[in-house]
Amino acid sequence: MHAAQHQHIATVMQVAADGVGAAAAARHEQVIRDSWLRCVQQHRLDPTRMQEAVILPQQRLREHQDQMEAFLHIARHGLEALYQQVAGLGYVVLLTDARGVTVDFLGDLVVEPSLRRAGLYLGADWSEHHAGTCGVGTCISTGQALTVHLDDHFDATHIPLTCTAAPVFSPAGELSAVLDISQLSSSQPKSSQHLALQLVKVYAQHVENAQFLHRFRHDWVLRLSPAPQFLDVNPDYLVALDAGGRLIGHNRRAQLLLQGLPGLQGQSLLGQPLSAWLDARPEDLGRFVAARPADQRAVMLAGGGRLLFLLASPPPAAVCAPVAAPERRSLPAPLAALSGGDARLDRQLERAARLVNSPVSLLLTGETGSGKEYFAKALHAASERRGRPFVAVNCAAIPEGLIESELFGHLPGSFTGAGPRAKRGLIQGADGGTLFLDEIGDMPRALQARLLRVLAEREVLPIGASRPVPVDIRVIAATHCPLEALVREGRFRDDLYYRLNGAHFQLPPLRERADLGVMIDRLLAAPRPGTGAVERAPVLSPEARALLLAHRWPGNLRELANALAYARSVCSGGVIQPADLPDALLAGAPPLVGTAPALAAPALPPSRPGAEEAEALRQALRAAHWNVSALARQWGCSRMTLYRRMARLGVKSPNARDGEAGEPAPGEPPVTAAP
Repeated sequence: MHAAQHQHIATVMQVAADGVGAAAAARHEQVIRDSWLRCVQQHRLDPTRMQEAVILPQQRLREHQDQMEAFLHIARHGLEALYQQVAGLGYVVLLTDARGVTVDFLGDLVVEPSLRRAGLYLGADWSEHHAGTCGVGTCISTGQALTVHLDDHFDATHIPLTCTAAPVFSPAGELSAVLDISQLSSSQPKSSQHLALQLVKVYAQHVENAQFLHRFRHDWVLRLSPAPQFLDVNPDYLVALDAGGRLIGHNRRAQLLLQGLPGLQGQSLLGQPLSAWLDARPEDLGRFVAARPADQRAVMLAGGGRLLFLLASPPPAAVCAPVAAPERRSLPAPLAALSGGDARLDRQLERAARLVNSPVSLLLTGETGSGKEYFAKALHAASERRGRPFVAVNCAAIPEGLIESELFGHLPGSFTGAGPRAKRGLIQGADGGTLFLDEIGDMPRALQARLLRVLAEREVLPIGASRPVPVDIRVIAATHCPLEALVREGRFRDDLYYRLNGAHFQLPPLRERADLGVMIDRLLAAPRPGTGAVERAPVLSPEARALLLAHRWPGNLRELANALAYARSVCSGGVIQPADLPDALLAGAPPLVGTAPALAAPALPPSRPGAEEAEALRQALRAAHWNVSALARQWGCSRMTLYRRMARLGVKSPNARDGEAGEPAPGEPPVTAAP
């Protein structure tokens, strides 16, 4: 234990023994000393016991995230905007729920191990009764924004940290979340965090207002400010009214304003009539709509209080009349068709159903062949964009030298090899619809910055063009690689990762799904592609079904579909027997099962970067007799993906010429390792 930690513990113990006025703690603010006393007297924390950060397991974290999923999607843009402001200064951005559990996180994944150890990470519990005095926990306890800097923390483990937090309140005045920015260490005094505190308060208000406006998008919304200049774009106070003019919601600033009025002190604001707090009647609200100049929309608070300027936004006409509460809707048909009753997948589909028309970008992860593109197509088909283009781009299959022009398009003669006519890129081709970026982890880093601009600005700049072209696209990305590991290795931009990861869906592998039998029957009953005639689906013998159910399916749905297509083509009498199944299933232990995870590029120990992955790939290639095409088919990926992986890991075929990663298929250029 360091001397600073010994001294800190002694100071906290003196506060515990002598009360908040202990001389040793005099340089700390009253709010900090009060919190120390709560930690000892109410939370029964021992200042001599240094405790590492509490990180919840993934399943419990998911439960906390599920309970506020709609809020998380609303808040995400605010978190990204805040992170852009502070990332270069070494801060991370945390969003916790009202219990102090971190449910969203943006930070530099290169230093992820240090962040995780310090608790500046997803799943960390920063409640005051667990972590002691800290930015999040003390913000929850006091309901106010504050900075807990270095030895302000109760637990000596956390005294290197500086944490600045602000509360986010619900439209009913209850704490919804806490927004926090933190640094692993700081050599500056607490006063250096003053601007950080103001910045967090501003963005917490932005998130709070966004939640409010979404919640009351079908009701009367009143925007009020003491000056007209920013009334339309950044109002101070937000209030929602029902059709009878009764108050049904407010932001935090409006709550504090109205609770200070003489006639409302000590009373609940919800349900109060408009006239109880504003010198206006519901029938007068038409005089305060946007059509009138802002400086002509002045109004007085009730009882001759302050002069404010008002902008009244009526509800959409379609929902002005009372309507019955909608019944719980079932899953859209395209999404429902993806599952045969697997509970884990069903939960993902239920989440996806709530996001089909959301503008947030989605990230799909899962093993090769687990159905990521089917999932993306179902989302598109269930959305308001159905009927518009669905453009799928395999970032691993397009040669690196062509991917830029394929994605962004180009003008005539804009580079060597460009034709005399302009080419519209795939991103523009998806305008109005959905852009599906498969194997996004294989996108060259040089192009990631350009893609980030497309996502941020919703515009694309073709090669050779001087003016960008606006595009309206929904972006869904997919990968079988852990992008967090690629970020740590410097191969993927962290800002692009956070932009793509608006919502994350992890698709289970086929071998873990409880609906395997249902999927087998569905694929057998589906008409074979390219055959117009209606044919009777073959029947599985019990022995063949048992083999199918026992197989590990390293290729997942793609391998299952290929196996059934083969079996129905060779079977006789309309019954599939074990002998009709592919040899890999009959062998009992399918080849390459143990090596399939090599493509997932797991995070490896720093002492041997890539060594285990390279050896696993060599073993797989040896088992396939160095037939890259056969291995690519087995794993359900493109040959280019394997060639690039071989080049990156330095894996060469015994028959390859110098400088080549392997033996390309006829007509394909040799693939060399990137410098």
